[in-house]
Amino acid sequence: MMLSGLSTAHKTVHTDDRRLAELILSIAGGDAHSLGELYKLTSVSIYSFALSILKNSHDAEDVMHDVYLTVSASAASYEDRGKPLAWMLTITKNHCLMKLRKRAKNADYCPENWEETFALSSDVSTEDAVIIRMCMEKLSDEELRIVTLHAVSGFKHREIADILSLPLPTVLSKYSRAIRKLRKILADGGTE
Repeated sequence: MMLSGLSTAHKTVHTDDRRLAELILSIAGGDAHSLGELYKLTSVSIYSFALSILKNSHDAEDVMHDVYLTVSASAASYEDRGKPLAWMLTITKNHCLMKLRKRAKNADYCPENWEETFALSSDVSTEDAVIIRMCMEKLSDEELRIVTLHAVSGFKHREIADILSLPLPTVLSKYSRAIRKLRKILADGGTE
């Protein structure tokens, strides 16, 4: 069943925190190559999270660009607490909130665009693209962010609660509800 990948996908996607911290320290030292490697290791997580908030691929790309500029500029002040991707996702969330404040309302986003965007990435399988599309169509915004952070970026529920400033029980219940929705959709052959 495709959903079994949701519980194990994060094990292969979640990047080694130590390596990310090393890259951030190298960026602080002026190593431009490290920024490129950091981008390769984290861009899917950053973009997915931004897209889950903004619902617009162009805005998500803009935010992703801004995130890496901020990481580059702030690398020297980075304090390694063992979760560099969480630090980057916090920067992403802040940039997304600024973007949302700049526009009056969320732009409509077509789920097919999400699937096309990820079809171009070699990191995302066809199954993952289908799951992502279902998430975009069927989950609430908050459920979508939680599933994205867990399934795509590999964060634990407690980490997600910290990133989204939500109580842990809320994250757990929303994640469970989202997974039940997806299982029902799959069992019904893609319809609710």
